Amino acid sequence: MRKKNFDYAKDKYYFNIKTSAQTAITINRMDKREAMLTFMGYQKAKKNVEWLGKWDGKKFTEDNFDKIKEN
Repeated sequence: MRKKNFDYAKDKYYFNIKTSAQTAITINRMDKREAMLTFMGYQKAKKNVEWLGKWDGKKFTEDNFDKIKEN
């Protein structure tokens, strides 16, 4: 897999759309609700998506989509 050619921005929510075995498109949103709605839209469209969570500058937090969806 190719290395990503960007840096994650702090306090943004990220998820990947896997287009093939080795390729993924990374999507980000500033707002949690907006990120969740977009992610669920891709799920509804039967896309292979992976929730990454909120980037805090060192690691992803809020990385369990099912858990944050309940809130």
